[in-house]
Formats: sequence, structure tokens, C-alpha cells
Amino acid sequence: MTKLSKKGKTVKQAKRIRSGDQVVVIAGNDKGRTGEVLSRTADRVVVSGINVRKKHVRRSQENPQGRIAEIEMGVHISNVALCSAEGKPFKARARVSAEGQKDLVFKDGSNEILHRSIKNSK
Repeated sequence: MTKLSKKGKTVKQAKRIRSGDQVVVIAGNDKGRTGEVLSRTADRVVVSGINVRKKHVRRSQENPQGRIAEIEMGVHISNVALCSAEGKPFKARARVSAEGQKDLVFKDGSNEILHRSIKNSK
């Protein structure tokens, strides 16, 4: 998925992040915090416990007093990175296994560690 930037250059978006992945925030107010991806659009992700904002909810029949709700807002996908079980960010790459299955792997020293498998689009 490519996207044109303001200057007309193409920018690749991080296609490897999807719902259910553990990510660490690498820029912004919540830098260094980790959480699970709840949802994803083309260029934004909603992460549990990250970028929490307050929203004033008007009173209604279901809620006669009104309230102030705390909801997670989206974070740009370039500000998060996939993280390992220890919470350290890593760069993932796709690898084809011996069975022909695509896997998402990352390097830890000289070892390649399997993160998850990628669904083939055939």
C-alpha cells in the first residue's frame, strides 16, 4: 500500500501491523508504552490504553446524568512498531518457510524468531 506524501513522493505504510499485535509507541506523548492493537485503518491504529482522550457524553434516556467517557483515539501507524514479548521494538520481514507458508520473522542477535504467519492471498 503506497500513499503520496505532500511533496509527491511515494511513502510505504507499515502493512505488517494488524489487529491483535503487540506494539510499542516510538514517538509522541505515550512514547515507550506498549499495548495491543484493537483496530486499524489505512494509516491509523487504535491501541489499548494509548492516546486516551475524554469525551463528554450528553445525557439521554439510557444515561440520565450524562458522563465523561475515556476512549482510545487513533495513533498514526508510523508512530508505533511491533514489539517482542520483552517489549522491545523490532523490524519484521517476511520469509517463506519450507512448506511454502509466509512467516513474519525478526532477528534477535543472529537468530531468526517467528512472530506469526502471514495469510497467503491466493
